[in-house]
Amino acid sequence: GISHVLTLVLQELSLLCKRDVNGVGMLYDLLRSRWLQALLKIYECLQHYLGKRPVPVTLQARALTREVVELLREAPQSGEIKELRRLLRAPHLKAALLSAHDTVAQKDFEPILPPLPDNIPENEEAMRIVCLVKNNQPLGATIKRHEITGDITVARVIHGGLADRSGLLYAGDKLVEVNGVPIEGLEPEQVINIL
Repeated sequence: GISHVLTLVLQELSLLCKRDVNGVGMLYDLLRSRWLQALLKIYECLQHYLGKRPVPVTLQARALTREVVELLREAPQSGEIKELRRLLRAPHLKAALLSAHDTVAQKDFEPILPPLPDNIPENEEAMRIVCLVKNNQPLGATIKRHEITGDITVARVIHGGLADRSGLLYAGDKLVEVNGVPIEGLEPEQVINIL
């Protein structure tokens, strides 16, 4: 991998160092540095991991858990079985962990958007459908009412915020609908509550 290539480069550079070529000594020292070696090892490990991504054993962990709880109800009741049933029925395990597992396993984490209509006139303004999943974080954009048209527009996109990182919203974009709710005629404060 990369470590082998680096070794070959170092061998070539060591020959050039002996000839005292400008800057080669510094490059040689840089490539021999421990921190660069460590970074390359981490990179190789990550590449190896990405090549062997874990695959979920089941797509329906919640359903399997319900089945196991039913089977445990019919089993002879020992302290361990009672504790296992209690753990498997706990809301944080069922609702949070297993639900998140099933969502990721099924790759079902993007909202379903309605199809675009086929009969859009050619002179119609271009419209983008933007999907941002917030997860309890602020949007990272401010909105305002356009002074002339009265439309609700993006006033600014805050650097580093969700909207900025997504690259999907820009200052001046007109908002037409938020979370499936048409916003024409609404005040900016009402739109913020929908966001």
